Amino acid sequence: MAPQTLTVPREAAGERLDKHLSKSVPGLSLERARALIAQGHVRIRGKKCQPTRKLWGGEEIELERPPPRAAASPRVEGPALPVLHDDASMLIVNKPAGLVVEPGGAEASVVELLAAQRPPFDVEGVARPGVVHRLDRETSGCLALARTDAAVAALDRAFQEKRVDKRYWTLVLGEAPEQGRLEGPYGRDPKDPRKFTTRVRSARRAALSFEVRERLAGATLLEVKLETGRTHQIRVQLSEAGHPVLGDAIYGPVEARMHPAAQALGRHALHALRLSLPSPLTGEPVRVEAPLPEDFQRALALLR
Repeated sequence: MAPQTLTVPREAAGERLDKHLSKSVPGLSLERARALIAQGHVRIRGKKCQPTRKLWGGEEIELERPPPRAAASPRVEGPALPVLHDDASMLIVNKPAGLVVEPGGAEASVVELLAAQRPPFDVEGVARPGVVHRLDRETSGCLALARTDAAVAALDRAFQEKRVDKRYWTLVLGEAPEQGRLEGPYGRDPKDPRKFTTRVRSARRAALSFEVRERLAGATLLEVKLETGRTHQIRVQLSEAGHPVLGDAIYGPVEARMHPAAQALGRHALHALRLSLPSPLTGEPVRVEAPLPEDFQRALALLR
């Protein structure tokens, strides 16, 4: 990347160099700013600086970013991930069910596979994608990842400002109302910290809305719009509202887990169908749709 020159505004006089950089350069964390300064990639008047250097305003800061270092022990054995959108700032893929998003175990992850399959990436100085939202291992569908620090910052801001539209299709047990909205507190279940629940006192809120797409034999196909993005949120809120997701081994009752359609699917029936979000490059909307995978279609055919 070509060196970047920043002119310090007069009103920034007295600020620390590291804090000013992290505030002024999109996507540059304070930790990353300090690392770049310590490595000699930040200069004022051609001289190396200390992170704690106080600015006086009006000086020029030269920022140079080294090539990203390779991710440690990348795992490249895995499926070729279907790409729904690709540009210089972000990548959107159709994540298969059964694949984790982030590294952390013995199995390959979406992040590791994409680092090998679809370079380049440069996030926090590492040559791998930046994760801005997640899907559970068993959930399939639209997943966006950032190519650069600036894209991470732009996408994080879009999520915080609720300019991202995420739609899911799910099969739930029984007959759900034609439409509805669920909102409430959200947190870890005090009886089982591996689970989440709305039946807890918490300042964190979770909200979603849903509407029926098709009524089936003993089940309902719903389209869900997420208003917040909490871990396991759709599965938790629908289950606690009396509409458990078919095949959900954690939050579903026996009837939902053992339903013939759930057995045909082999996982919980949740697919991230559509995603709309502003481009980090232009601000214009990017809209994608992930086709229903074969296992979901198989379950639908059985119910029909």
